[in-house]
Amino acid sequence: MDTPMPEGPALAPVHKPDLMSVADAKAMDVPTMTELFKAHLNPGQLHFMKLLGFHKIKIERAEGMEYVDQNGRHILDFFGGFGSLALGHNHPRILETRKAFQDERRHEIAMAFLSQYAAALAHNIAACSPGDLDMVFLGSSGSEAMEAALKVAERAAGPDRPMVVYAENSFHGKTKGVLSVTDGPLYRGEFKLLGDNIRVPFGDIDAVEAAFRAHPSIGVICLETIQGGGGIIEAPTAYWQKLRALCDDYGVIWVADEVQCGLGRTGRFYAFEHHGVVPDVTALAKSLGGGKCAMAAMIARREIYMKAYGTPKTAMIHAQATFGGIGEASVTALETINILYEEGLIDNAAETGAYLIAELKRLQAKYPKIIKDVRGQGFMVGLEFHDFSQTLPAVLRPAVAVLDDKLKGSLSGFVGALLLRDHDILVAFTEYNRNVIRLEPPLICERAHVDRFIEGFDALLGRGITAIVRDFVKSQVS
Repeated sequence: MDTPMPEGPALAPVHKPDLMSVADAKAMDVPTMTELFKAHLNPGQLHFMKLLGFHKIKIERAEGMEYVDQNGRHILDFFGGFGSLALGHNHPRILETRKAFQDERRHEIAMAFLSQYAAALAHNIAACSPGDLDMVFLGSSGSEAMEAALKVAERAAGPDRPMVVYAENSFHGKTKGVLSVTDGPLYRGEFKLLGDNIRVPFGDIDAVEAAFRAHPSIGVICLETIQGGGGIIEAPTAYWQKLRALCDDYGVIWVADEVQCGLGRTGRFYAFEHHGVVPDVTALAKSLGGGKCAMAAMIARREIYMKAYGTPKTAMIHAQATFGGIGEASVTALETINILYEEGLIDNAAETGAYLIAELKRLQAKYPKIIKDVRGQGFMVGLEFHDFSQTLPAVLRPAVAVLDDKLKGSLSGFVGALLLRDHDILVAFTEYNRNVIRLEPPLICERAHVDRFIEGFDALLGRGITAIVRDFVKSQVS
């Protein structure tokens, strides 16, 4: 005789907890935002936001190149969400496309059926991709796209070649797979990461060749075409062309991370196009969502994809996830790609980006003791300051030089905070080289926006280091 299962405890009626509404969120004041961020999101991050003065600002809306805060203040966006805003904020065609999709009650999740929107997006991405990059996996984030890229490459390389080469100062994402090829103790923490990886200096083709020669089990090399978190670091054309030849010679699959530098940011759809080469696998994200949704894609050569997932038995090993190719995100990305070409934004990134770099180099010549380097392509620009001691009078340098490591990032932080406070300009920073300010404005940026930025930056540097430090300190106690 079966033993009856014990009954569960009597449950109280379901009561709605003390929830906030959308209207409550919209009306929230800055002190309440700060309190909830500290209580439920990231109290440690709040410390850095306070240093920069970012915690005082409540963004009410955004349009084009600007944020508008609670006081009606217009903030020029040269940050661009780390390259997520190619079209700027709330591009009218994107808003129209998404509203039409909603109004027509079209389908979002169609996992049981074919999706016309995902299919059309995959076609468009393949059409924009050179060579035989034509098999697409759709996801929601750069980390997810890069996970897909490494997985397809690993399977195509085969079980006897599991080792992956990656670069110093690389950043490929924060999920555990790509974290294993992301360089830097801050993000790697004490997580138990995947083994079988070899780190080489970025841009050192001899180190790559030595690794390939010494380790026949290397099957994949994974590199950002331009290192974003590393401080906007590029490698010359000769490096990429030799890399392509080495990968062909040794049978190694090249994965190019274009999550940040792709989608026209450098003046070409992909940054690797500047060098006349084509990788075996690549990835896009960030701006693919048109600034209104999370969308990402992995793109692989058909031969690579079919080796990995080309049979009915293997097809579902890494098929679309629940939200991969979701309807509204797909049509948003479809419209985004069309806008890039129809509004000439890729060409604008090349032309106006060159103007921005030229103007920054002019300021470098004007302030050589402050600005160490200006580098990048299009609207992916790195502005590096000297170590703090080198910006001071010669008599003070020896005493301060011993503190340079501890002071790294201080000048870029001071400048970033004061640009926002005094000139209504938002800039970004980099993960590994803290002396670098990262400029990634939307691709709709015009010369007038560049001039406004340059004018504010020039005026700030013109105060001199002593005044910059004094003004920042005052901002912290006021």
